[in-house]
Amino acid sequence: MRIISGLFKGRRIQVPKNLPVRPTTDRSKEGLFNILHHRINFECTKVLDLFSGTGAISYEFSSRGAKNIFAIDENKRCVNFIQKTALEFEMDIIPVQGECLSYLEKNSILYDLIFADPPYNYEMKDYSNIIILAKKKLSNNGIIIIEHFKQKKLLDIPGFSFERIYGNNAFSFFYL
Repeated sequence: MRIISGLFKGRRIQVPKNLPVRPTTDRSKEGLFNILHHRINFECTKVLDLFSGTGAISYEFSSRGAKNIFAIDENKRCVNFIQKTALEFEMDIIPVQGECLSYLEKNSILYDLIFADPPYNYEMKDYSNIIILAKKKLSNNGIIIIEHFKQKKLLDIPGFSFERIYGNNAFSFFYL
């Protein structure tokens, strides 16, 4: 895995083989961040990375100057890996071990951008639950981005704005 752009551009991160993850591909990350580049000021954006896995999305935000990044995952090994990598690169990422929907329910912080990459076997009601809970944690003019398998179509969920597909991955954008 490598960081696509920014301060840490080109840095490779060796992901342990025993992590139960499906990292976002470089092509998908590049497409996503090309879209975001024209829509947000990274340095002023508070980011919540749900189902963070390896932390790849958090590292990309940090590399582009984001300072307040919260990476949530329920797998302790994933959280430990993110913490180790963030310390190594001196990134402002706060890894938290916890179930993502519970975190949304209990947390009182407002975020400018919420990114979620739940397991691809999620049902439509599960995606809807993420959006419903995330709306309550979003600052004015905030963005929610859901990464999902391209066969799932989230366009009927309130707040849906557009979708971009990269290979088998899709990103659905919600402006609320």
